[in-house]
Amino acid sequence: GWGKVTGDFNAGGYLNGVVANEAVMTQYPTYHAFIENFALPNAGVFSFMVAWGELLVGIGLILGVLTTAAAFFGIMMNFAFMFAGTISSNPWMILLTVFILAAGYNAGRIGGDRWVMPYIKATVFKGKFAKIAGQGA
Repeated sequence: GWGKVTGDFNAGGYLNGVVANEAVMTQYPTYHAFIENFALPNAGVFSFMVAWGELLVGIGLILGVLTTAAAFFGIMMNFAFMFAGTISSNPWMILLTVFILAAGYNAGRIGGDRWVMPYIKATVFKGKFAKIAGQGA
């Protein structure tokens, strides 16, 4: 992701390849229509989202910060690439991500989530968990 964020990454060529892929057209017609009619005309936005998405997912998983969210968005990107006809190492990454998602909350206990999640709960959600448990006003 870092090379894409700092370089001149453009997903337009990849999106054109997806549209030209007959296997995608026949196997995933709704995905093909999405790429052709929405993603390709907005290739600049998708280039930005892919570059920053890859970087942020990688940082989240390496540091163990917002681990479950990073794993969720990572698996979503992997499925998007697989629907587009790209195989590569994506199936292995999806398998590993399933294990991270299954681990859920405990996946980040030894990483940055140990400090980040209590801070988010205390500052962002200020007492909302207490209200749900019936302890707040």
